[in-house]
Amino acid sequence: MNPGLTAYLIVCPLVFLSGVVDAIGGGGGIISLPAYLLAGLPPQLAIGSNKLSSAVGTTVSTAIFVRRGFVDMKPALFFIASALAGAALGARLTLMVPDDILRYGLLVVLPIVALVVFKRKDFALTKKEAEHPRFALALFFAFIIGMYDGFYGPGTGTFLILSLTGVAGYAIHHAVGYTKVINLSSNVSSLIVFLANGRVVIPLAGAAIIFSVAGQYIGAKLVLRDGQKIVRPVIVIVLLLLFIKVFYDTVIS
Repeated sequence: MNPGLTAYLIVCPLVFLSGVVDAIGGGGGIISLPAYLLAGLPPQLAIGSNKLSSAVGTTVSTAIFVRRGFVDMKPALFFIASALAGAALGARLTLMVPDDILRYGLLVVLPIVALVVFKRKDFALTKKEAEHPRFALALFFAFIIGMYDGFYGPGTGTFLILSLTGVAGYAIHHAVGYTKVINLSSNVSSLIVFLANGRVVIPLAGAAIIFSVAGQYIGAKLVLRDGQKIVRPVIVIVLLLLFIKVFYDTVIS
């Protein structure tokens, strides 16, 4: 697929915005994936391309957390293996599902993910680590949420943090560190599957990488006490545009 200029004009600014949003409050994937759909990419290509443009930012943030000592590499290696397997399975399932079903599925999944991001509480920030964190549960979450990341993706980081803190019993600094490692692993694993099957629009996703990194950088520099006041309306507007486009493509045209 050779995207036209319009696709770049839609995807690049929205991916930049998703980077800003992700840096402020998380949930940038709720914007970046619809950006590719709004640009006219079929769901499989949109999901695969989104993996490429988001993988770089995940790599950078993961390196930061590893360098800060938030990741104990011994359990992390098991989480990585679990996420790699889950994401590869999820990506392969995506390739087996018709585009129409994926499109309608996204209309259900994206609003649910947005609601979870909006309603996410900061209880994890003060939660102390359990005396014996539930490693087996964390391993399970790495596989299941990794599979979701390979299949769709938006909200993966939020789901992981809530699961690792609220259920598996890890402190927030460890949970965030492991989340980055798991998310990076699932991104890379699913990206390989999509690339191998020609489901990535490399020129468009490659250009979006620059805007994603710029958005993450600027978002991290912004000092916003009420960042969610910006995040929420942006997500609502993007999802509304996506609903209108899908309705037009499937019902009117």
